[in-house]
Amino acid sequence: MSSRTSRRKSGARQVSRQWRRMDLHIHTPGSNDYQESGVTNLDILRQSELRGLDIIAFTDHNTVSGFASMKKEIEQLLWLEQLGRLEVDEERQLAEYRRLLGKILVLPGFEFTATFGFHILGIFPSETSVSYLEHLLLTLNVPPNLLQTGSSTVGATSDVLTAYRIIHEAGGIVIGAHANSGNGVAMRGLDFGGQTRIAYTQDPHLHVLEVTDLEKRGRYTTRRFFDGSKPEYPRPMRCIQGSDAHRLERDRSQPKSLGIGERITEILIDEVSFDALSKVMKGTDLALTRAYRGPANPVDFVQVAREEGESIVQAFHASMAQRGGHVNRILQDICAMANTNGGTIYAGVSANPQEPPAGVRDPKNSIDRLQTIVANRLTPEPHIQADIIHTKGKQIVRINVQPGKDLPYAIDDSKFYVRDESETNLAVRDEIARLVKRGIEGRSTGAHEESLPNPPAPAETKSYKPSNSSPDLMLQPPRTGVEIVSSEKRKGVIYHMVRDLRNGNLIKNVTRTSARKLWHYAISQIETGNPKPESIKWQGNVAILNQRKKDEHVWYDLALRDNDEVHIYFGVTDKGLNDDWLSLIGQSER
Repeated sequence: MSSRTSRRKSGARQVSRQWRRMDLHIHTPGSNDYQESGVTNLDILRQSELRGLDIIAFTDHNTVSGFASMKKEIEQLLWLEQLGRLEVDEERQLAEYRRLLGKILVLPGFEFTATFGFHILGIFPSETSVSYLEHLLLTLNVPPNLLQTGSSTVGATSDVLTAYRIIHEAGGIVIGAHANSGNGVAMRGLDFGGQTRIAYTQDPHLHVLEVTDLEKRGRYTTRRFFDGSKPEYPRPMRCIQGSDAHRLERDRSQPKSLGIGERITEILIDEVSFDALSKVMKGTDLALTRAYRGPANPVDFVQVAREEGESIVQAFHASMAQRGGHVNRILQDICAMANTNGGTIYAGVSANPQEPPAGVRDPKNSIDRLQTIVANRLTPEPHIQADIIHTKGKQIVRINVQPGKDLPYAIDDSKFYVRDESETNLAVRDEIARLVKRGIEGRSTGAHEESLPNPPAPAETKSYKPSNSSPDLMLQPPRTGVEIVSSEKRKGVIYHMVRDLRNGNLIKNVTRTSARKLWHYAISQIETGNPKPESIKWQGNVAILNQRKKDEHVWYDLALRDNDEVHIYFGVTDKGLNDDWLSLIGQSER
């Protein structure tokens, strides 16, 4: 293994950038729940080769004994070779190790069981010593007498956030194992508050979420939930898949018991090395990993994005031409995303997934021209990355916009834009003031590059307890939609104070004619006398006033009663509802 390490460090294995296949969640007989007997390390490597894997990781439960046994076996064979004492079988074994390790990068790691049973993967460079990793597990409070057992149950250990930090500081890649299912940090229905769930999935020391539904499409997939579009979860999270293999091949009698390479992730890297892997996994370009479905059916990342549609962090433009104002609209989206949650802009394709992509005729020059325009017209200059990717035989330009750290951003020094759901709008006075305040607060705290954008909190943070709920249920206002806080008629014109729950802004002096789409809808309802108090059908202290299908979302008008005060929330999508609200809506619909 040392020769392979030296070749990697010297760059001898440098290849052109291409998609590589990896399975970073593989158990060995070092885990006490391994399902097959007599399996050797060479068997695992051979099966990985058969599955076409380029990178694998040994991740036994709270131990590195599986990787240690392979390393010890190889060192013993090398020692015998040096002494000239290799038997014929041993010579074949060493030759096979050399062949397989020349094709597959094998990384050490572990699946750590944190407090309350949450599973976390730590992946490290191949040259990491076994003693260092065992010391790390002891630091994570794995009992010394259980360090070699490979058990997923090890008693009271470090909490989730401490584990993230320790593994990160040790140079590892931190992955939330099977995050959306059993023992996962993003599993629905956990008996923890929303703030705990946010912390467990948005902590800057957590690099990746491993999920079991990466290949699925639709609104409720884990990857879609963590794409940065939900107000409480503003950090887009990379989602990958791994087999969690406890055997060589899938158990036909138990289809969920997967074998090696049954769930493969592809990663776009320049070379097969831990450094290249780590750079991507800890980076923000989420398009550099994708589910692998076999050579005949690779995943088209752009098409998946189009099927998901536009959102607060995703926009599409059919052209980058200056004629027709296309570049100006892209510039407005860049400004808005820098002022909001960041996001991704696809140029050369429309948002309609059924429409063939137009492509960008000269993408390299188009990127150069766009970067010049951004530098000349946007103040301060936001951090963007633009590259060329392919979809359905066409070249398109993808622009990644980082959330701004020097708010507010403006076009031509005077035009401030913000992103509301799938819309880019000129900011009004109160929104500009809030942006300035956030910028000043960010500079005064000296925010680190790894710090997360703060989830926007509504101006009204009071919680409400429905009378028909359990004593500990406290409802926060929704995180999407708008509320008309007050209205005042002056000289024949009605002026409203609007609370935009999508970003926490409180905007004064909004009229029906000056309002944006969602504001306009809410104001129209209020000015026409809707909802009528006598028509509200309360369920305890909450009510669903109206629901309608728009695009692929269901939009709700909701009411919440706090003693004599009634709050009406217009245009709330399910993205803005926490589990308590969703549960209440589900009960009402039933």
